[in-house]
Amino acid sequence: AQFLALAEEDLWLENARHANAMAQRLAAAVRTIPGVEITQKVEASAVFATLPRAVSERLQQRFHFYFWNHSPEEVRWMTSWATNAEDVDELVAAIQAEMAKAPG
Repeated sequence: AQFLALAEEDLWLENARHANAMAQRLAAAVRTIPGVEITQKVEASAVFATLPRAVSERLQQRFHFYFWNHSPEEVRWMTSWATNAEDVDELVAAIQAEMAKAPG
């Protein structure tokens, strides 16, 4: 029944477009934060970035995301159909605040 509901009126496509748009919003905002670097092209609902590991570890106390395999400082932030603009803005504000505290 769940899969049928997703197929009706292209709900799956609407959900995917929304998740992708939230990832683009996140990427655009964090690109403006000194010390944060987007490491891969944002083509779907994932944003890969590097920032100081200590900052990421503090952020993980409030937000759920993973460190990526390629670098000890690279993280993967994911968005979904349920992510809203306020969620993205909250994460961005937290990243800005933590980066402001970071040495260097």
